[in-house]
Amino acid sequence: MTEAASRPRILALVPGYDEGPRIGAVVTGAARHLGVLVIDDGSTDDTAAQAEAAGARVLRQVPNQGKGAALRAGFRAALDEGWDAVVTLDADGQHDPAEIPRFTAAFATAGASGPRPELVIGRRDFTRMPATRRLANRLGTAAFSWAVGQAIPDNQSGYRLLGRRLMTAMLDSHEAGFELEVEMIAVCLRRGWTLEWVPISTIYAGEPSHVRPLAHLRHFVRATRAARRLMREQG
Repeated sequence: MTEAASRPRILALVPGYDEGPRIGAVVTGAARHLGVLVIDDGSTDDTAAQAEAAGARVLRQVPNQGKGAALRAGFRAALDEGWDAVVTLDADGQHDPAEIPRFTAAFATAGASGPRPELVIGRRDFTRMPATRRLANRLGTAAFSWAVGQAIPDNQSGYRLLGRRLMTAMLDSHEAGFELEVEMIAVCLRRGWTLEWVPISTIYAGEPSHVRPLAHLRHFVRATRAARRLMREQG
């Protein structure tokens, strides 16, 4: 088998909602490394048009259904098309596309020496976050680590790589929002699949956020409790 034939096929997935001013730069950067599929989650602006102009394929999801639902739509497409893995990154510019090779290298290198990781998560530097987000992430990380019974350095980073088994498993999830990203860590641990982290830049440039703090906290608590129940089933 040639090196090209053995190289894993990896697709970039970019879920986006009303990110017209920002998504073009994300697509352009990601396309330097991988093919790009954007899932337009019911945007009311020109997100889809800007993504296509930058060179992405676009899958439109109408009406807006949430990030988790958008990711699952992307997983279905990637699985149907036979991709070995996907790299997910946000459309708002908080994830530097130039760091995609860190994820693909972690996946490909492990495959040459042993089982490939089913999940590779970008680990942020919490000290570089605004104070409120730094506190929220540190508390969330501590709570989730307790829930799953082991140290999880970053559980809410959306910059990550997923293999086919984990993508397939997540199609059964009913989580519509960011909780899907929390759940997939518990699923990976529950099934004994390899999980790794790679360092990424921590970028906050004043971009608008779609996150509602109180709702986010409520949903995170529920997702953490669900993860705790799932890990107890393991025993």
